[in-house]
Amino acid sequence: MKMPKLMLLGAGELGKEVAISAKRQGCRVIAVDSYLGAPAMQVSDFSEVINMLDGEALEAVIRKHMPDHVVPEVEAIRTERLLDLERAGFDIIPSARAANLTMNRDAIRDLAALQLRLPTARFAYAESAAELERVILGNTDLKDSGTGLPCVIKPVMSSSGKGQSVARTRADIRRSWDYAVANMRGDRPRVIAEEFIDFDYEITLLTVRQRPIVAGRKLSEKARTLFVRPIGHRQERGDYQESWMPCRMSAAALAKAQKMAAAVVREIAGPRGAGIFGVEFFVAGSRVIFSELSPRPHDTGMVTLISQDLSEFDLHVRAILGLPIPTIRYERGGAASAVILAGEASPHEPEYQGLDRALGHKGVQVRIFGKPSTRKFRRMGVALAVGPTANAARRTAKAAAKSVRVISRP
Repeated sequence: MKMPKLMLLGAGELGKEVAISAKRQGCRVIAVDSYLGAPAMQVSDFSEVINMLDGEALEAVIRKHMPDHVVPEVEAIRTERLLDLERAGFDIIPSARAANLTMNRDAIRDLAALQLRLPTARFAYAESAAELERVILGNTDLKDSGTGLPCVIKPVMSSSGKGQSVARTRADIRRSWDYAVANMRGDRPRVIAEEFIDFDYEITLLTVRQRPIVAGRKLSEKARTLFVRPIGHRQERGDYQESWMPCRMSAAALAKAQKMAAAVVREIAGPRGAGIFGVEFFVAGSRVIFSELSPRPHDTGMVTLISQDLSEFDLHVRAILGLPIPTIRYERGGAASAVILAGEASPHEPEYQGLDRALGHKGVQVRIFGKPSTRKFRRMGVALAVGPTANAARRTAKAAAKSVRVISRP
């Protein structure tokens, strides 16, 4: 059997775990990113450093290695070129359309709200600070109330909460615009303004889309879509800080979330698309509100490295390769993750103190990502924990993460 060749476009901590899972299934892995020494490069067979927003460079590196599967792991990619490459016969995961739509929040939000009619927060787009003020505060002459204040403002192109802020007063709007533009990815100075939802909790529903034929057996449309148990998570600065399983929610709310996730995943994956999707929802009472979608493993899903036998990365690789996915076996109690953050910026490789204390906690594992430099609040690792309940696991994971200090050299 020929060893499949898998190319990662984006080689961060999530890509690193995908590479490890792929290597365990006999794949050759090529890791591509914009900087040398990215985490996934450290565990891959080959690596390339390119600007993935350069369409010519992107196509050249793909044609150089001729991978069996091209796996985007970040948003900042010239995805229009992926559409061309898919038409030329390359297998883009989960599909070139999915990568293209989810690169920009406006495209996926329009599809979810306008085409599929999923419940979302009220939203509007702006391409200048003045326009942002208008779409938030509205226009009394047109009887347009706007999204209102407080309001969540994000670049349409970013990841992991970069550039996200909450404008609570009129004076905050300009600051939110400047912050979003300064932290956006790509070359589109455009933001989305969202109604602030006073939610009870938010979840990530990891949704797996399998190939139409697995192990020689044709799957029904329903059987192609699998769900991981919902993951609760907490954010700060728009970025995930901790996640846990199980996240308690009613059977009715879970059914609503699964129905919405299946609809949007089926639409953007297309007839042959396969892989895992991180679908985010707000839950407020009986309301389940679609938030965002990533067509790849999700940062909040790091908890699956300890919560179950098949992590989100294992599931992603199995779906890509068309391998069977049996019933997932979960931990009997609870599981949690908590991030380890850098405190300051440095171009030098950091050092870590306190790993011995972190690992002294019962039921704890630590993953250090191996990033070659730091910046303030950059995720450098994650503490994973199990416990008799999700809340117990959360306490342990946070204590373990707090034990680890990232030492940045000047």
